Amino acid sequence: MNDAALEVRVAAGLRLFLPARHRRERVRVPYDGTSSLGHVVESLGIPLPEVGRMVAGDLPREPAYRPVAGQVVEVAEVPRPERLPAPRFTLDVHLGALARRLRLVGVDTAYANDVDDDTLIQQANRERRVLLTQDRWLLRRRALWRGAYVRGARPAEQLHDVLDRFAPPLAPWTRCTACNGELAAVAKDDVEHLLQPGTRRNYRDFSRCESCGRVYWRGAHSGRLAAIVDAALATVATTGSPG
Repeated sequence: MNDAALEVRVAAGLRLFLPARHRRERVRVPYDGTSSLGHVVESLGIPLPEVGRMVAGDLPREPAYRPVAGQVVEVAEVPRPERLPAPRFTLDVHLGALARRLRLVGVDTAYANDVDDDTLIQQANRERRVLLTQDRWLLRRRALWRGAYVRGARPAEQLHDVLDRFAPPLAPWTRCTACNGELAAVAKDDVEHLLQPGTRRNYRDFSRCESCGRVYWRGAHSGRLAAIVDAALATVATTGSPG
């Protein structure tokens, strides 16, 4: 290997970020002798929030470390589950279906479909939420306190990935899927004027969002939603919920 280069060994779970021509375990990277290890890793397209342990010269290194030309660098994934003291998330505008599913299983999830990147970062920082996104460039913004890349093309895959990574405590059926507010049981008499005739005839148990007032009941769609909840509970049980 040329002394003016580094050999970067990339963990399998991080290779999706590499250009197609470099999507392999070992990547040869030209090195100027002054760039930090974090800069070298990001130059390959790998966002630092997705990186766990980094080793250079057989020793663990921080992102600010400056490698020596010719060194071998090992880049691992963030270990799973990634423990959070208070699992709270904000999602970018492209993850609306994931936001509804996270709320369905009781995870505190902020989402709006009309906010820009700067606003997302400000909210994540202010409320100490992890920003979930599939925009790797958003994860590279230095102003962002904490973020994570969501793997998967379909909402079910995305939900599994988030739950597998963070193993948040779940409380299904306790949050409004529309606004993230908390649900509270409500007497049928108090919401009857808001219901369609068929709903009034066929259902007795209702809850209402304490933030937006939306009314919920276990209707014809509840079987599909229950399947989502059951899969989520199984994922977190397998991963291991925080103690």
